[in-house]
Amino acid sequence: MIGEPGEVLAGLDDEQQVVATSVHGPVVVLAGAGTGKTRAITHRMAYAVATGAHDARRSLAVTFTTRAAGEMRVRLRGLGVEGAQVRTFHGAALRQLRYFWPRLSGQAFPEVLPSKARLLAEAAAKSGITTNAAVLRDLASDIEWSKVCELAARDLLTDPRAAARHWSIGLDDVMKVYAAYDDLKSSRGFLDFEDVLLVTVGALQTRPDILDEVHSAYRWFTVDEFQDVNPLQHRLLTLWRGERDDVCAVGDVSQTIYSFTGASADYLVNFRTEFPDATEVRLVNCYRCTPEIVGKANAVIAQAHSRAAVILRSMHEPGVEPVVASHPDEVAEASGVAESISIHLRNGISARDIAVLFRMNAQSADLEAALSARGIPVVMRGAERFFDRPEVREGVTRIRGAARGGGATGLLGEEVRGILSAAGWAAERPQGSGAVRERWESLAALVTLADENPQLDLPAFVAELDIRAQAQHAPAADAVTLSSLHSAKGLEWQVVFIVGCSDGLLPLANADTPDQVAEERRLLYVGMTRAKSYLHLSWARARAPGGRENREFSRFLVEVGGPDGEFADGFDGDRSRGSVRAGSGRLRTERKRRGPASCRTCGKSLVTAPERTLGRCRTCPSTYDPEQFEQLKRWRLMQANEREVPAFVIFTDATLLAIVEQSPTSLEQLSAIPGIGPAKLELYGPTLLELLRDSTS
Repeated sequence: MIGEPGEVLAGLDDEQQVVATSVHGPVVVLAGAGTGKTRAITHRMAYAVATGAHDARRSLAVTFTTRAAGEMRVRLRGLGVEGAQVRTFHGAALRQLRYFWPRLSGQAFPEVLPSKARLLAEAAAKSGITTNAAVLRDLASDIEWSKVCELAARDLLTDPRAAARHWSIGLDDVMKVYAAYDDLKSSRGFLDFEDVLLVTVGALQTRPDILDEVHSAYRWFTVDEFQDVNPLQHRLLTLWRGERDDVCAVGDVSQTIYSFTGASADYLVNFRTEFPDATEVRLVNCYRCTPEIVGKANAVIAQAHSRAAVILRSMHEPGVEPVVASHPDEVAEASGVAESISIHLRNGISARDIAVLFRMNAQSADLEAALSARGIPVVMRGAERFFDRPEVREGVTRIRGAARGGGATGLLGEEVRGILSAAGWAAERPQGSGAVRERWESLAALVTLADENPQLDLPAFVAELDIRAQAQHAPAADAVTLSSLHSAKGLEWQVVFIVGCSDGLLPLANADTPDQVAEERRLLYVGMTRAKSYLHLSWARARAPGGRENREFSRFLVEVGGPDGEFADGFDGDRSRGSVRAGSGRLRTERKRRGPASCRTCGKSLVTAPERTLGRCRTCPSTYDPEQFEQLKRWRLMQANEREVPAFVIFTDATLLAIVEQSPTSLEQLSAIPGIGPAKLELYGPTLLELLRDSTS
């Protein structure tokens, strides 16, 4: 049972209490790393229920991982809140879609594809495009990005966002595979994860009865990790809430590291533009990291010059200064990290409280070997162990086969290069940062290992690979975590090592635009703020032993004083204080607002979404030209066929009717019609105005 309101607020700091008690209207919480955002928003939901401001059964909280959703559910139960829905965006949309499906279709609910790989492979083959597992993974990412940006295959030629994207293969080939994949999927009755959102959005846009039922079911919304919202999710959220503004958005622009998936921090940054009377609260008190770690992380992120960034203030006693170490090569770096971990273990820190983070998964190979050599168990997070990766297994199999055939008599490194060239390895590093690059890096690690053992022949090298693979399969109940920086988001450890702090890795060499470099900076910041007590940063001057030492320390750390001098302290007196920008703080019915739209014929309030789109009551007479309406419908059908999307995705009937009835003569007038946003205005606006002029001339 939920406690008294005062009990719910007990133990919260001042800013967290402001979050918890701001239960009316729009609220945006800019929450820095380790500042207790989950605690603040779950206590907000509990306080709202305890005071009677919210009904738990009509509350929906959405986040991005099942783990985060599970944690929120556990906390809410602990606070006595029963009945509130806590789901991922996909989970909430799928639940709604299954419920409403009998009203939308007379057929059985489609099967949701667990993976795109099989159908993508078939679509690529039908398109005459050769792929492998790495290319298929990158193609899946390309299609997922396109769908969350609401772009069909044909849109990729004209949309400016598509022109700026690095595609896994040529854009024409991506379009072919994308179109063939969607055809196969539709003909076999499948939905993929993005379709779940797209179809839900389509249903809510075209079925006022379903939309009204959703509005009746959910009144209050909480969205965690708002910086990771993509355009499709934002559209779904907008439909869910309708004209109500009871939404609490929580996020941190400094932890925006998934832009490549279509996520955009703009929705968080511009929240007060969308909701001018929103309450804004900054959570700055970091309960995770020591002052020394906070200072260094602040210094790195302060260089991003974003006023929306939260500058943290540690709530811990002073601790140990972060350590920066340079090494001649990556093998020596891995050995140094392993030795430092051994010291921490001897000092009583558990292996499970230690993590080693890296930018590329292929960097784990030397780390796994160095830790295994010291008998330190490891567990991989977000990636397979090096010798479990498909490309590594394939490479080792090819080397084993060559060894059985006798092999050549040249240098081991040259032999391995020749063998692995058939598996996709090439002397030149591929562009991009997706699965193709990861595959190349893994095979390159085998080449480097061969270069490091020139005294071995192929059979002896195979035996060495077997020994390494066997050693790295030791059971790892209490183990050091090896993780990519992306996979580490949302986690924390007492001790964190970040390896590869050199230009070319942090940031990646192919991060060649300001936005890409900024995302790499945020990725380093995320890694640094995973550490509670000890932070180790290291870099290698060369890739392999004896190699050319031409690497430089990461520019992100050079900017703030390392490695030769003291780090700058990123403390900002203004932004490192918790702040509140109060909204109206009143119930929605008390707030000054425009009020409901009125019918342009009789002046009555417009209630339903179609009425608001038309600008008149359904019962008031229409003044539209039927032939003009049919002309626009024919034009819409042509657009839908070209883009291979349902007609309603272009414009709904209500929007077309509103266009004909209101006869706009400018883009400004056209944009005032509900259902015509900036993207559609830019894409279709001039053509629509020309059609209207031609039909009336």
